[in-house]
Amino acid sequence: MPASKNLTPPQRRLRAQAAAHTQWAKEPDPAGRTAPGRAAFMARFEREADPDGTLDPAECARRAEHLRRAYFAKLALASSRARAARKGGDGDAA
Repeated sequence: MPASKNLTPPQRRLRAQAAAHTQWAKEPDPAGRTAPGRAAFMARFEREADPDGTLDPAECARRAEHLRRAYFAKLALASSRARAARKGGDGDAA
């Protein structure tokens, strides 16, 4: 049986974290490496803001930025509710 099969979930997580840190330490341009992913993520909101492609690019970018902020605000709310639920609260606390 391979040694990796004997690892507990927390041990696998630590092994993965070490590998990720090693990989990022070797990366000469971290922002460049993640640029395609960031562009694709933002394109999602641009498509949502202007599905027909009729808006002025500046207006489309403005709306897309608000949609992106709303997305992250919803994630923050869900996270807050999950933390409250784990603590035994009602999930309405911020």
